[in-house]
Amino acid sequence: MKLPPLISEHPRPVQVFLIVVLPALFGAVTGYFLGVSEATYLVLSVIGIVGGIGAGLDHMGPRAGALRGLAAGSIFGASILIAHEIHGAEAKAELPEPPILLIVITTVLGVLFAA
Repeated sequence: MKLPPLISEHPRPVQVFLIVVLPALFGAVTGYFLGVSEATYLVLSVIGIVGGIGAGLDHMGPRAGALRGLAAGSIFGASILIAHEIHGAEAKAELPEPPILLIVITTVLGVLFAA
């Protein structure tokens, strides 16, 4: 299996897109569906986990992957909550109490999976 190119080999705009924009957009979509469908929210969350594992493959060593997971996991979790709040619908899936803990959970999982 051929590994993807390292993140450091991409131009800076591509790096920003992969590390910041993509997790924010995917988190926003996931957050929207939190108020629409529990099943869709859970499927999107699992896809986010798989993406976190994949994100670790384009780094040299676990430390670099963990740093990527730190950034992407926190952005993903925050985007879920922000989009859900903007959408305004009642959550169809159970969130931790207080909901801000979701950011801690997605950050920790991001670090672990990307490392």
